Amino acid sequence: MDWRRFGFIALIILVLIGVVVMVGATQVSPTVIVVSMLATTISVATPLTLGALSGIYCERAGVVNIGIEGMMLASAFFGWFGAIYLNTILKVAPMPSLLLGVVAAILTGGLLGLLHAVLSVTYKVDQIIGGTVINILAIGITGFLNRQLFFEKGSIFGGEVPHAPGVLPRFHIPLLADLPLVGRVFEQQPIAVSAVVLVLVTHFVLFYTRWGLRTRAVGEHPRAADTVGINVARMRYANVIIGGLIAGLAGAYFTLESVPSFEPLMTNGRGFISLAAMIFGNWSPFGAWASALVFGAAQALQINLQFFREQIPPQWAFLQQAYIVGLVPYLLTMVILTGIIGKTTPPAADGQPYEK
Repeated sequence: MDWRRFGFIALIILVLIGVVVMVGATQVSPTVIVVSMLATTISVATPLTLGALSGIYCERAGVVNIGIEGMMLASAFFGWFGAIYLNTILKVAPMPSLLLGVVAAILTGGLLGLLHAVLSVTYKVDQIIGGTVINILAIGITGFLNRQLFFEKGSIFGGEVPHAPGVLPRFHIPLLADLPLVGRVFEQQPIAVSAVVLVLVTHFVLFYTRWGLRTRAVGEHPRAADTVGINVARMRYANVIIGGLIAGLAGAYFTLESVPSFEPLMTNGRGFISLAAMIFGNWSPFGAWASALVFGAAQALQINLQFFREQIPPQWAFLQQAYIVGLVPYLLTMVILTGIIGKTTPPAADGQPYEK
């Protein structure tokens, strides 16, 4: 990622934090506001970070995946359903139920990743259409099952939504969480921490391992990779499935770490924003993470303005309107996708089916 793009990311984050500090400085300590913004940014950027990493694995191998939104949505539902079923029907304790729900969400994402690989690699369906099919499938199946399982009489839950087992608890990151002033930033939930870890792991795998070299080879020049003995189809299958698993973890965030409930279309375009973060980050893990933090900061702006609403002076009251600050992530997406903040370079064979 070039310095121009990095500077733009840093500037946006500082501006968003500055807005909250400015409107609340007369009532609340700026340090408290900054720490709250940083902690919230890392948390709400979690599904965007994971979605961007999912896209990186797919597109670095040459497969466009716009089905991340659908993978997240389906995983959010089945992870939530699995946790509730285990806790309510099988009487499993809340914490094991939540952890097994996360596993169910990850597997759901992996299965949809497999479906996308079959469509894109084996049958060479247009990859944009394949991703759209996954999005439509996820919307339809989650909406249908949500009604049938929870709101219809005679369902396994008796027509009533059962009590959810809760959300994954926060935990202290050793040493870092004990730091003065900024310690709260390092009190995060498991999926949020795993997103940061996966950024580091993905960077190492892509640029310092044989697997990463082969992945980038089939995404840049699959025919050359094939001539040296790399199985292009196998590498693409593996990376798309890995991308699906990561998207499944992103889906688990919505219902098992954020709120203990499911609503139709609750991902609310996060999968598409993840793709924007991936593009703005130039298909690199650290760049995508930094971009995800920008979108996370935009959402954190809305959350913190609501949190400090009693301390906000009357002249800034209009910022409490959700439809005003809620537009910020989507406006940023449009700005970034216009390409005015520098050019990005996708893998050369991205979106191109390979004919042996």
